[in-house]
Amino acid sequence: MIRAGLAALALLFSTPGCAGETPRLGQDALLERMSSGSAELVVLDVRTAQEFEQGHVPGAINISHDELEARLPELAADRDKDVVVYCRSGRRAELALGVLHKAGFPRLHHLDGDYAGWEAAQRPVEKGPAGQDVAEVEPGALAN
Repeated sequence: MIRAGLAALALLFSTPGCAGETPRLGQDALLERMSSGSAELVVLDVRTAQEFEQGHVPGAINISHDELEARLPELAADRDKDVVVYCRSGRRAELALGVLHKAGFPRLHHLDGDYAGWEAAQRPVEKGPAGQDVAEVEPGALAN
């Protein structure tokens, strides 16, 4: 019985998009990519719209993890870009990464530390609803 449970857990965590399989992208590496203005980068915040409005990674787009599958067509043009996904602490990001992997997105990354780590490290943030962001950082702050 215990062996069967352990085997089921091993299968769960070996499934594409589950913990441990998606490469992590460090915060410094993300800041560097953002400051270079890379057109090959999409930062996806999968928290709720309310959480997003309270603060998010600059330039991130917001699609809640529980709406992602239905809203995949919005990301169709970004399929071959590097997609960096985060939530508050990691659980919802892993669920979203599973959806994206299943949908054929080949260049997925999970932001190291998610938003809690980003905020704790005092990284630049924006506040406000999607499309109406008001930066809380000074110009050029992403280069630091």
